[in-house]
Amino acid sequence: MQEKIVRSLPGIPTIIAVLVGILVCGWGVVAGINATNLAMIIASVLLGIILVLCLAGFYMVEPNQSAVLTLFGRYIGTVRDQGLRFNNPFFSERKVSLRVRNFESGKLKVNELDGSPVEIAAVVVWRVVDSAEAVFNVDDYQSFVHIQSEAAIRSLATQYPYDQHEEGQVSLRSHPVEISSFLKTQLDERLNTAGVEVIEARISHLAYAPEIAQVMLQRQQANAIVAARRRIVDGAVGMVEMALNDLKKQGIVDLDAERQAQMVTNLMVVLCSDRATQPVINTGSIYQ
Repeated sequence: MQEKIVRSLPGIPTIIAVLVGILVCGWGVVAGINATNLAMIIASVLLGIILVLCLAGFYMVEPNQSAVLTLFGRYIGTVRDQGLRFNNPFFSERKVSLRVRNFESGKLKVNELDGSPVEIAAVVVWRVVDSAEAVFNVDDYQSFVHIQSEAAIRSLATQYPYDQHEEGQVSLRSHPVEISSFLKTQLDERLNTAGVEVIEARISHLAYAPEIAQVMLQRQQANAIVAARRRIVDGAVGMVEMALNDLKKQGIVDLDAERQAQMVTNLMVVLCSDRATQPVINTGSIYQ
């Protein structure tokens, strides 16, 4: 089922012509009675009945709205012209909004790729682009959008981990642009048959389920501490290496292996400690 645009008559000029015709028919009936002209009376009455029936062919189309026309169950076409319109009075019209709409799913509890339960919700911005498909391909296109959106969100959550565990891995929390693009693609595939276009889809809520939230928070904190310590150690090693190279290059002092080891130990303690170190002055020798 594909939408096809049909023409309609402008409503205001048409309704004026119909009302004038009804008045003329009324005058014709009166004139026929006065002239005792039975044919004139019958013709005026029949024409008046037809014109009165034509009043059922007027309907309103608001901005960003379309009217799907059917005749005895057969699809005729779609009218997108705004204002008061006129078509065959035997046509049935169904109004479809073409405005942009928002849909926010509820918080869904799903197991992510690693099997951890998470709570996820998303906002979907959509609109109808094909009125015929929206009306005839599905029973209720609004309900169809809601159900298919939640199904796509569940499918999304099962295909990605919550956190990034490897370099370059796409995760729900660290790659919002990639996740939104994938979700939009999934929704486009699911909603295309209903004549719906997805303008934007993005995650609005993402968190671990309450029963494991505290444990996962501790794991995140531990990972952050390990990453921070690794960076501190890398920086300290670089600074120690630079200090030893500068001392050797400038000939300030000649250190043997044991003295270098002692110096490295002291510098690593100073640079890697999470508290301020207390200096200890050695007035003797490290050999005594």
